[in-house]
Amino acid sequence: MSTASGPDSQPRRADAVRNRLLALEATKALLKQRDATITVEAIARQAGLGAATVVRAFGNKDALVDAAVAELLDPLIRRAGGVLSDSGSGADSGSGAEPGSGTDPRQALRAFLLDLIAFQSAHWIMNEQLRGVKAPLTAARRTELREAFRALVARTRDAGGMRTDIDIDVATTLLGEMAYAIARSDAASRQLADGFVTVVMDGLRPQS
Repeated sequence: MSTASGPDSQPRRADAVRNRLLALEATKALLKQRDATITVEAIARQAGLGAATVVRAFGNKDALVDAAVAELLDPLIRRAGGVLSDSGSGADSGSGAEPGSGTDPRQALRAFLLDLIAFQSAHWIMNEQLRGVKAPLTAARRTELREAFRALVARTRDAGGMRTDIDIDVATTLLGEMAYAIARSDAASRQLADGFVTVVMDGLRPQS
């Protein structure tokens, strides 16, 4: 049985890897455009490739969108993990310290909520593209993100920075859904996000 091990096989593999990366980056770029119509043809144009090349690289558009969204979620998941680790070092509540300098859990949760809103606002068409699509890579990354987010909420409550009469899963869902709603608003801005986070965090303070 022969194998593709001749002198031309390595360049072909390199081209396949390059085309895959180009298609992936093009899809991620389109996912940041609110008015984008994400089709194989649109991805191909963005990547400077032929439509057939894009299909060969991923099989179909759904698999490509799944891979692109999963990659887009990676930095946010790493950010959640970093904020979670940093909040464990402890700082005086209300210090206003930035993540990376021993932020207290409440400040860490606030910082991550702002990051989450900014990410969702920049990539709000992702959910539209994933509706009705089998996206195993994205599903796995979203599970990681939710677990990290829940851990931030739990740490804030355990540190005395959040009321305990609301179930932890309810609080996590409440914060996530409200953040998403703010991100999808036509009036979305850093100022609106900051005001939202301030009001919600104040409302979740332990009751005296």
